[in-house]
Formats: sequence, C-alpha cells, structure tokens
Amino acid sequence: MGMMSWEIEPGNGFWLPQIGWRLDAWRPSARSFVSHAHSDHAAAHREVICTAATARLLQARIPGARIEHILPFGHAEQLTDEASITLHPASHVLGSAQCLIEHRRLGSLLYTGDFRLEAGSAAEACACPAADVLIMETTFGMPRYVFPPTAKVMEDLKAFCRSAIAEGCVPVLYAYSLGKSQELMLGLGPAGFEFVLAPATLRITQAYESLGVRFPCYLPFTPMEAAGRVLICPPPPGSAALLNALPRRRTAFVSGWALDRSAIYRTGADAAFPLSDHAGFPDLLKFVDRVRPKLVYTVHGFAREFASALRSRGYEAWALGTDNQLDLGLT
Repeated sequence: MGMMSWEIEPGNGFWLPQIGWRLDAWRPSARSFVSHAHSDHAAAHREVICTAATARLLQARIPGARIEHILPFGHAEQLTDEASITLHPASHVLGSAQCLIEHRRLGSLLYTGDFRLEAGSAAEACACPAADVLIMETTFGMPRYVFPPTAKVMEDLKAFCRSAIAEGCVPVLYAYSLGKSQELMLGLGPAGFEFVLAPATLRITQAYESLGVRFPCYLPFTPMEAAGRVLICPPPPGSAALLNALPRRRTAFVSGWALDRSAIYRTGADAAFPLSDHAGFPDLLKFVDRVRPKLVYTVHGFAREFASALRSRGYEAWALGTDNQLDLGLT
C-alpha cells in the first residue's frame, strides 16, 4: 500500500482510523493529539498526546483529569506495531507542536496544527521535517497576507503606547490571552513598559511563568493600577467591563487580521497592528518547499485558494473537507 491509502476523516478534528487517534479534536473524544491549548484545537479528552507546556496550559484552560502522553520534541514514540509519532516545534505559542506520524506501510504524514515559520519570542522555533503527506493550516493562505517584520510592528506598538500614555490615556491592546499577550509583554517590556492584565491573560501568563518564562513587571487589572501602564486584554465583548472602567483609553487590535481594512471597524479599536502567530502566504509556500511532500491537504482559512496556488506550483494539493474547484487553465 502506498501513501494514498492514508485515511483522513475531517469532522471533529481529523480522525486517522489506521492509528486510532484524532488530530486536534475540538469536541471531547477518547484520544486526540493536541497541537496546542487554544480552544479550537483542544477539548476535555480522555487521553491526549502533547508537549509538557501544552499539558500545563491545558490545565489552566480545561482543568480535569486526563491520560497524558507527554513527549519532548524530537522523541519518537510507538503508537501501534506499525506506526510511531514524533513531535516538532510549530512556533505558534509556547509548546505548540506539529506531529510526524511514520507508518511502516503508509509512509509519513506531517500535521502542522497552527504554525508560524518565523521564530516567536514566546515559542520554540519552527521545524520543517520532510514527509510524504502534509496536512497544513492555511489561515492566511492568500497572497495579500504578507506580514511586516515583527520588529517593525513592535516599534509601531511602542510608539502607540508612548503616545497614549503621554496624552493621559491608558493604552489597551486587544490580544488573545494565550500566546499573543505573552509575546507583546516580551516585545514591549524592554522599552520600559509595565502591564496590567485581564483575568484570563493573567492566568495564562502565570502558567507561562510556571514553565520558566520570565516577564516584565505586571499586575492584575484594576482601574487604579492602569494609569501609566499598558492594559492587555482579549478583544471585545469579553473585555467590555474592563473598558467601561477606563474612560480615557486608546485601543489597538493586535492580530494578523489587522492587514484587513475592516479590522478596525469590526473591533471598534482606534488602531490595528498586524502581529501574527500564524504563517503568512510567503512562509506557507516556503514551508511546503522545505517539507517536500508528495501530497498536500490544506485546512482552515483560505484552504481552497492555497491548494490552488500549490497546484499551480506543481504540487498535488487539495483542501480537506471541502469541495475543490479544479484549475482548468482555460484562456
């Protein structure tokens, strides 16, 4: 049997019947590989495969007992008599992992989960292991998603925060509590900024610290402590109560989606900054070239569009779990 005999069933994550495990199931299941602890990739499973950092962050977000198979990066673990699994860094958030499954008869399959090719300040550097079959996330799989250098975005954010504080306002950065918030603290802290954190952001930041990550000075959010500091909180509506306590504020949405012109209007923010923990379009292409797969399945975001782009470059590529429009090449 060749590589085409891999069975991949989308639905609740991706079910691989050959090995009896799901990949990133988002509803509770018996057994799932968990690439990272974001809620759209994890649930209260009975049994999980993940990194130590992901296991700790899962406890902070989804408390409860579970069977944990905790694997260090680069260590191969036998799954069945015919298959093994190895985890590789994905550079999305701390502990985020890709999984490489090697099967004696079916060949190798790499599943990326969410990933970023550029190394993040609060995540391990991304690996690009070779594989026969690649299942890759394509959140930003359109040519318009070309992100500026992280250093440039951080300088723009520093200027935004300094200006707000100089005007007597509290700079408020809308960022997801897991991953993006911690990257902001590590990027802005060396410039002398201190922080107040929303409850969800505080809880995850403390979990990061338990894993050995050190942050600049921060406090739990109160209106009295916010003056002269940067508030980091989830985007509205989750942060509405905090914002109501701050009549003088300047808000900024921090996300890869900030490249879309509608981002400011959708979030109600005063500004938007395109800092992404996902790969942009050029890095998605680079990643595929480095993995050198024979077959690519794209998932999430612009999956059909990116699969089409890969086919134009000579790859066999299909969006998984959706209809694919064939490229007829007509003029």
